[in-house]
Amino acid sequence: MIALLTRDLRLAVRAGGGFGLGLAFFLIVVTLVPFSVGPENMLLTKIAPGILWLGALLACLLSLDRIFALDWEDGSLDLLATSPLPMEALVSIKALAHWLTTGLPLVVATPVFALLLSLPEAGYFPLVLSLLLGTPALSVIGTFGAALTVGLKRGGLLLSLLVLPLYVPTLIFGAEMARRGAQGLDMTTAMMMLAGISFGVIALLPFASASVLRVNLR
Repeated sequence: MIALLTRDLRLAVRAGGGFGLGLAFFLIVVTLVPFSVGPENMLLTKIAPGILWLGALLACLLSLDRIFALDWEDGSLDLLATSPLPMEALVSIKALAHWLTTGLPLVVATPVFALLLSLPEAGYFPLVLSLLLGTPALSVIGTFGAALTVGLKRGGLLLSLLVLPLYVPTLIFGAEMARRGAQGLDMTTAMMMLAGISFGVIALLPFASASVLRVNLR
């Protein structure tokens, strides 16, 4: 399992789906917002949690189609499916590799990008904590979508259409947690809901993704 995780991390970076692409896209989104809504600090402070969460969500979308595509193209996916490693474990490793190369760098870089949107200092920790709790759900849900569209030509657009509605609850509670934290309000409910979503999809979706992959590989 460790060898497979290391291999996926190397493939993600070499194929252009690593942290550099996601961070660059995240930076572009955060930079363009002040140009579109104006430089007023009060307005930027108010919308900063939602914009940062939306930027992180869209950045995660960029590399979803590569989770299984490279293995499908070179036939490695068929070999992995016949290996002693359970398909559920394979899907979980793929999701973990995506989070390590996309989600985790976004979490680490978010405080720096938050400066561009005049996020209050009190909102830094709630924002980072919300992303730390929510981005694993984005990777696991994205892995499920990638399993559904594996082998399809031009499946990237279809993948986005399938995954984005599933991302909405995570986006709502993640942005709400960051917003309430920045305003000094109680964020316990939003945090519990966000953590519940993440733990729920981590527990259930690998089995659904494995079943979909078995059907696609027949």
